[in-house]
Amino acid sequence: MAASFLKFQGKTINEKFLFTITEALKKDAVIIIPTDSVYAFAANIQSNKAFERICRIKGIKPEKANFSFLCPDLRNISLFTKPFSTEVFRFMKNSLPGPFTFILNANNNVPAIFKSKKKTIGIRVPDNKIALAILEAIGNPLMVSSVYSDNNNVEYLTDPENILGKYEELVDIIVDGGPGFYEPSTVIDCTGNDPLVVREGKGEL
Repeated sequence: MAASFLKFQGKTINEKFLFTITEALKKDAVIIIPTDSVYAFAANIQSNKAFERICRIKGIKPEKANFSFLCPDLRNISLFTKPFSTEVFRFMKNSLPGPFTFILNANNNVPAIFKSKKKTIGIRVPDNKIALAILEAIGNPLMVSSVYSDNNNVEYLTDPENILGKYEELVDIIVDGGPGFYEPSTVIDCTGNDPLVVREGKGEL
């Protein structure tokens, strides 16, 4: 079955679309959504089926998958991370929402979700009204992974129509939030004594 193509327009969130998206996510759907950086595959973190499906779509082994958690805020990240310093929390709080991925030490809940020996997890709070509305509506983080391009000259797909053309038969819903960005999020490793930028991307710290 072809994916639903939901086009958000203007500044108002379409509540009917939002209901369709959240109900699908509760039933193991794989969707593609805009963020404040690149478009991303997204699924409910409680869905093993969706996790494995995204891995198949991207052609990666589940134990090697590099997913991040997209969160509405920083309130509940301790459910998935080991304790970290007040300084790191302040650093994150001052930077988010925004196009940043913070790498933190994972607790035992994360391997249970990803079926791997993953010791770290990427945490994101996007500055994107559509993504935040979906997160608020479903009530828990989403697992996300960037949508790459097959074009050697362009790393990421940014046009929703092109995303539809490539993934219409592979995912359940594609959310059109307008043109995406070519730069991914900036990645900061906060597992050591001092934060370390491991990938420079969109946004300024």
